[in-house]
Parts: sequence; C-alpha cells; structure tokens
Amino acid sequence: MKVLLDEDLPHKLRLCLVNHDASTVAYIGWNGLKNGALLRAAETAGFEVFVTGDKKLRYQQNLKERRIGIVLLSAQDWPTLKEKQAEISSAVDGVLPGSFQVVECGEFRRG
Repeated sequence: MKVLLDEDLPHKLRLCLVNHDASTVAYIGWNGLKNGALLRAAETAGFEVFVTGDKKLRYQQNLKERRIGIVLLSAQDWPTLKEKQAEISSAVDGVLPGSFQVVECGEFRRG
C-alpha cells in the first residue's frame, strides 16, 4: 500500500510502516501544497493513504469522492508517536478509500 506522510510528521514514522511503501511530502517535493491540492496530487500519484497531524483537515475536505483514506494522528512528535507504532500501523492497514480514521496518541509533554 502506498502511504504519504504529511510534512507535519517526523520522517521516522516511516519506520513503523515497514509493510507499506511510505514516502513523505518533503521527499516528494510537495511541501507547501495546500490540503485539497495535496490530496489530488497524492491520488494521482497512486497513494492510498494520507497520514497527517492536521486536525482541521477533517472539516476542510469532503472525502466522499476521494480514492485516498486519511489517518489523523493526535500528536506530531516522534517521542509520542514511537509509543503508538502498532496502533498507527493498524489504522493505516484498516483505513478505506474516502474514510477518515483518528489515532489517539496522547500529547507530548516535556518532563
């Protein structure tokens, strides 16, 4: 499955998606594309899942006609996300085209 990680997420997140072809927005050179244009570009390039930390995305996009599924992570920092790798991978595996799935990762707190 082709998975695209948004520019707000750490690149290390690709490590927990070992069974997928995961790329980042930055690696592809799509930095700065806004949500609608980014989703269209991702679909055109054959991505099946978009993983993001952008909590506003679910209210800004109509996913009914989309061929891509979206996974929203409640946190964006690696120390928090690395503890939730199994849940993130499971969400990516289970998201359907045109659907939106949330993974509650908690929040990053400095000690």
